[in-house]
Amino acid sequence: MIFQTPQLGFGELAALEKIEALRRDLRFFVAEPRRWFGSVGRVLRARAIQGSNSIEGYDVSVEDAVAAVEGNDPVEADAENWAAVLGYRSAMTYVLQLAHDNHFEYNAALIRALHFMMTEYALDAGPGLWRPGPIWIRNEATGEIVYEGPEAEAVPELVAELVLDLQQTPAQLPVVKAAMSHLNLVMIHPFRDGNGRMSRCLQTLVLAREQILAPELCSIEEYLGKNTDSYYRVLADVGRGRWNPGNDALPWVRYCIEAHWIQAMSVIRRVRESETIWAELERIATGHGLPERALGALFDATIGLKVRNASYRAVLSAWDEPISNQVATTDLRAMVRAGLLKQEGRKRGTFYVAGDPVSEISRRLRAERRPIDASSLFDVGP
Repeated sequence: MIFQTPQLGFGELAALEKIEALRRDLRFFVAEPRRWFGSVGRVLRARAIQGSNSIEGYDVSVEDAVAAVEGNDPVEADAENWAAVLGYRSAMTYVLQLAHDNHFEYNAALIRALHFMMTEYALDAGPGLWRPGPIWIRNEATGEIVYEGPEAEAVPELVAELVLDLQQTPAQLPVVKAAMSHLNLVMIHPFRDGNGRMSRCLQTLVLAREQILAPELCSIEEYLGKNTDSYYRVLADVGRGRWNPGNDALPWVRYCIEAHWIQAMSVIRRVRESETIWAELERIATGHGLPERALGALFDATIGLKVRNASYRAVLSAWDEPISNQVATTDLRAMVRAGLLKQEGRKRGTFYVAGDPVSEISRRLRAERRPIDASSLFDVGP
C-alpha cells in the first residue's frame, strides 16, 4: 500500500480553479511567443534546476544555472556542484522531451533512468539502482533520525504500485496527481541518495505529461528551493518518522496547491514585468543607435544577471541570430559607451552589469511589487 489521494474539500477545489485561471492567462503568452518570453523561460528553467539542487546542498549561482541550461561552462561553480547541476539538467531535458512523446509510459525503468542521469557523477549514490539496505534521514543540526524508509525488500513492489497509480489515476486534477507522485516516491526513498531531486523531477514530469503548460511554467521546484524549511516540515508532519502510508496526505496536497498558486502568481508577475522591460529597452536602445540584438544583453542585465560574451551569444543563437565572439565584444563595448552596461572584471573574467538607466527600470518595478498573498487561497466564493 502507498499513500492514497485524500478527499478534497470545497476549499481545495476552489484553489485549484484559481490556479487554472492564472494558467489561462499564461497560455496567451505561450501561444504568441515573443523574444523576451524566451529569455523568461530560460531563466525559469535555470531557477528550477538551481532550486531543486540547493535543497540538497548543491549551490550554484543563477548565472551558472543559466550556463547549464545553455550548455556553456560554469564561471563560479566547483566541480561537485557543477556535476550535480548538469545531471539534473540532463534529467529535466529528458522530461521536456517526454512531455510530448506519443509512446510514453510510466514504468520503474524510467524512474531508474532519470535517477541515473541525475547521479551518474556520484557512483556511491548507486545511480539508477534501488538501495540495497535500510535508509534513515537525519536532522543535520541534531543528528536525530527524523524518518525511516520502508525495508529495502519492499521497494520494488512499492514503486510498482506507484507506477500503476500513475498509469491509472485520472488526469482531472493533475496538480494533485503530481503532488502524490512526489510524496510517495520521497517516502519510499528507493535510492541511496538523490531521492528528493528524483521526487521533484517526477512531480514535474507528471505536470508536463498532463500538458498543462511548459514545465518551466508549472514546476514548483523554484518555490521549494526558496522554502526548504516549510517543505521539509510538511513532509515530516505527513511522514511522522517512518513509512506509514495510512497517514493523511491532505496537508502535503494543500502545501503543493499553495506552492503552485504562489509560483504561478510569481511567473505572471515576471511575464508582465518582462513585457514592460522589453518595451523600455527598445526605446532606450533605439535612442542610442544600438542594434535590436543588443536587447538580449540589456534584458539579462535588467533582471539582475551578469552578462558575459558567451551568454550574450547564447541568447542570440536561441533567436537564430548567431554572432561571432568579435561582434559580441563590439556590441557589449557599445553598450558600455552608451552607459547602459558597466564592465567589471578583466580578460576571461570580464562580465557586464546594468548601467544606471537600465538599473532604474528594475528598481522602479521592484518598488511597485506587492507581496503575493495566499491567505485567502482556500476561501470558497467570489
